Amino acid sequence: MDAGALTVTVAETVACALSMERSAADFLPPKRTLKSLREAAARCRGCDLYKHATQTVFGEGKARASVLLVGEQPGDREDVEGHPFVGPAGKLLHRAMDEAGLDPKDAYVTNAVKHFKYVERGKRRIHATPKVTEIRACAPWLTEEIRVVRPSVVVALGAIAAKRLLGAGFKLTQHRGEVQESAGERVLATVHPAAILRARDDETRHTEYARFVDDLRIAAALVAK
Repeated sequence: MDAGALTVTVAETVACALSMERSAADFLPPKRTLKSLREAAARCRGCDLYKHATQTVFGEGKARASVLLVGEQPGDREDVEGHPFVGPAGKLLHRAMDEAGLDPKDAYVTNAVKHFKYVERGKRRIHATPKVTEIRACAPWLTEEIRVVRPSVVVALGAIAAKRLLGAGFKLTQHRGEVQESAGERVLATVHPAAILRARDDETRHTEYARFVDDLRIAAALVAK
């Protein structure tokens, strides 16, 4: 290995170590309320995603909601508007919640990662999957949201959210719709509504939407107990 290659390798190692040390924990406010957490998250520099995102997109909803729904990260519309689940996937989610008997007024919606990660293709910004280090760095915000809201059930929307809540070894394909216990919380994992929108044809989309509503009905039954 030549000296130049060694220098790059060392630099990358140091950068990786520094990124691992950074975390949203450094930006948590002394008093933990949804208001104070939201204000603090707006200034979060726990990872580098803030550099390219328009703004932090924190969770929203009832302060003592019965159900807390967690997605992966904000999308393009969420990044622009500053609110979670306001794009096409959000509209589908709210329709499914209504059909499943989950009251949106008794819900809190948020994401595992609070900044939009994307790649540019022409004038479009295309979703990019957050790295494990980025998800880990953002984890304290979600932990505090769950602690403050104290929901009856947490619904993980998609594999990223499910692994964040239930561990890296959790397999959504094997345990979708099952109620799990994690850190004293009841967690139910299902697909992200965006996955339904990406279905290859109308028939598949209709089938997957029906399964999604059925999963949310399980959450609704837990809330009703």
